[in-house]
Amino acid sequence: MTISRHALLGTALALSAVAAMPAARAGTAEDRGLAIAEEMARRDAGWGDSTVAVTMILGNREGETSTRALRIRSLEVVDADRGDKSLIVFDRPRDVGGTALLSHTHIHDADDQWLYLPALKRVKRVSSKNKSGPFVGSEFAFEDLLAHEVVKYGYKWLRDESCGEGARLRCFVVERYPKYEESGYTRHVVWIDVEEYRPLRIDYFDRKGARLKTMTLTDYRAYAPENAKTYWRAHLWDMENHQTGKTTRLAFGAYDFRTGLNDRAFTSSRLTRVR
Repeated sequence: MTISRHALLGTALALSAVAAMPAARAGTAEDRGLAIAEEMARRDAGWGDSTVAVTMILGNREGETSTRALRIRSLEVVDADRGDKSLIVFDRPRDVGGTALLSHTHIHDADDQWLYLPALKRVKRVSSKNKSGPFVGSEFAFEDLLAHEVVKYGYKWLRDESCGEGARLRCFVVERYPKYEESGYTRHVVWIDVEEYRPLRIDYFDRKGARLKTMTLTDYRAYAPENAKTYWRAHLWDMENHQTGKTTRLAFGAYDFRTGLNDRAFTSSRLTRVR
């Protein structure tokens, strides 16, 4: 999510088209939007696995805040028929400590999520209809925490425009349409910088077509694990709910890549023992 973790799923023909011309100039508006999404995926492929500590800051309309500490482990799945996996574990405060969310993104099937609630000492599967609901009282929905696999959406390039702090950057502006029938959104509008293909802002529109939330991604830092290519990660994710006035900030610490995580660390049967 990572709002920045995408699977590489474009066909060889589509990828060769991206390499041959700027993504925002390829074919129809729909072709351009898809080409941009595929280029984002291509640039972010190969990171393997990662762990990171995160501080979550919840804010209400009156300006009051509360803070939570959590960890996120992520696994890149290179199989073209399977999506990435992630595990979120809360450490503090005590009332949410031990709460864990496991997410398995799928390519052709509905995504799977399981929530472990230590107070109940049981693992609860998150139903398809509940994925649009808020995650532990934050402004992030369960579906926001799934990997954005390319084929899970339809795309349309809208325009190029200035963006970023002080409008110093140039962005593609792309509409993304969830194919997931139970999604809480009709569409996303995403601002992607044309140089590094990093998402800088995402507007989320509800089932009535009204703008519901905006996520702004800032404080990008470059990582090159084991002298691999550069991977960009935003260290601040700010989600604002325009309809309630509530906010959630995710402040990320330094990422550790290629730590040896594998599929065994991302099974629902281990959620009750996760630390």
